[in-house]
Amino acid sequence: MRIGHGYDVHRLKQGRKCILCGVEIPSELGPDGHSDADVPVHALMDALLGALALGDIGAHFPPSDNKWKDASSIELLKTVYKLVKSNGYSLVNADITIVLESPRLFEHIQKMREKLAETLKTDLNAISVKATTEEKLGFTGDGSGISATAVVLLEPL
Repeated sequence: MRIGHGYDVHRLKQGRKCILCGVEIPSELGPDGHSDADVPVHALMDALLGALALGDIGAHFPPSDNKWKDASSIELLKTVYKLVKSNGYSLVNADITIVLESPRLFEHIQKMREKLAETLKTDLNAISVKATTEEKLGFTGDGSGISATAVVLLEPL
């Protein structure tokens, strides 16, 4: 079995879509980045790649390559998971934490879990998504950014 950990952070920007775990969240601010900047999916991809020592998403999808401009992170996740499978592993479970002051994500968590389970072709009970704030502390607390962590467990096929 292999364990991987991922982390991602992006600034929040006025007028950007707020896409988290493949779900568009109503918000005036959204993560700014080269792709759709889906922060929790980026953390999840890094966890999957890290579990197998396959580098990080920047190595696989460099922001310097316009091919990835405005790319769907869910589509990138599908590519990463195919790589995981081609290396002889499959997902046991994933645990994701999103750190964001606003908007509140509670009502969107189930849909996020469903989107990730569908994308990874796994059971819903293998996907955990949680959201928290940092009580107005730091860049996430002051509303200027969003971060996410992800931990995965992989098993041989």
